[in-house]
Amino acid sequence: MTRIITAAALLAGTALAAPAMAQHTELTMYYPIAVGGPLTQVVDGIVADFEAAHPEISVNAIYAGNYDDTRIKALAALNSGDPAQLAVMFSIDAYDLIEQDLIVPFEDVTDDAAWLGSFYPALMANGKIEGKTWGIPFQRSTIVAYYNKDMFREAGLDPEKAPTTWDEMVEMGKALTNDDHFGLMIPSTGYPYWMFQALAIQNGKEVMSNDGLTTYFDDPAVVETLEFWKSLSQEHGIMPEGTVEWGTLRQAFLEGQTAMMWHSTGNLTAVKNNASFDFGVAMLPGNERLGSPTGGGNFYIFKDASEDERAAALELIKFMTAPEQAAKWSIETGYMGVSPAAYETEALQAYTAEFPPALVARDQLEHAVAEFSTFETARVREGLNNAIQSALTGQMSAADALAEAQAAAERLLSAYR
Repeated sequence: MTRIITAAALLAGTALAAPAMAQHTELTMYYPIAVGGPLTQVVDGIVADFEAAHPEISVNAIYAGNYDDTRIKALAALNSGDPAQLAVMFSIDAYDLIEQDLIVPFEDVTDDAAWLGSFYPALMANGKIEGKTWGIPFQRSTIVAYYNKDMFREAGLDPEKAPTTWDEMVEMGKALTNDDHFGLMIPSTGYPYWMFQALAIQNGKEVMSNDGLTTYFDDPAVVETLEFWKSLSQEHGIMPEGTVEWGTLRQAFLEGQTAMMWHSTGNLTAVKNNASFDFGVAMLPGNERLGSPTGGGNFYIFKDASEDERAAALELIKFMTAPEQAAKWSIETGYMGVSPAAYETEALQAYTAEFPPALVARDQLEHAVAEFSTFETARVREGLNNAIQSALTGQMSAADALAEAQAAAERLLSAYR
């Protein structure tokens, strides 16, 4: 017999009143499969474990492509009346989702303050807006530096010492570059703004305010940042000219086309499983400071979900972010465990003792900042992406390209101030 539970039971410890949950609750969850490893099978496994533990709830996980695809498809489904109760979407989508009145803050679903406070603060930065929690971290990352230790040895470099400064990165990159491979590749398609934000932070300047209302694309330190990125190919010759493809960079690294690459920690397990050479993982190098933006996806609950569906969605989110599941997720994918408790589990402690690179992204949280996000995020981000690529491909100077992106951002954001 199907076990009957109530929304109040699911929200134990809360003061929220809720009607009894229907005998069976169906959830539709949109999920991004964007990078690294057989993520579909991993998520399917977690969902199956959840359904086994909660036979009164069934979950239809719809894998929708990259983060932009997921947002578009989930919102299209909502607009057409198709039921969807929750999704993992970009952490940086929060402003737009709030503006469109599509999601509810988690404080409307639970008053479990201990649970809401159990996640790494740096991973909550994009999800907490104006005192409320709109997103719960799950598929989260920082950018890390992968490097080929065998190539370091061949170049006479210490394989245990990745560059820690821009100057060291350039110097080592020159030693590592030859006719067969480049010293460094930083992707400039897919998510160029993300890599650029990392470089700008390292150069001592944020590219946006923390209220989603202002960008600083034309600040001299930001312009200098883009000029430095371009110099890696044009002046120093350690990186290919033009753009470097996000989607094929991991394979290029595995095939020995570059000695170093910057990429999401979400690729870690795939690199570990497929590299035919000795490799290392390190925090990104700094200039004025160390730093990386966080990245990846948060759980959101859609406003149109019924009370029963919200309660069931909360139960699924709590299950998937619980320390044991977060540890399993981190081991199988390379994404971070989203809470300190995940790294205290026996499984993740044993794994990181055997494979210390799995701690790099977490340790980098000490230097991390919120990922680039504003109102009108997609359009503002597109302007920045276009500016980056225009400069890297030589179509415009860094100063002119970023001035154009800043002017466009000003037009888009002025109405929100």
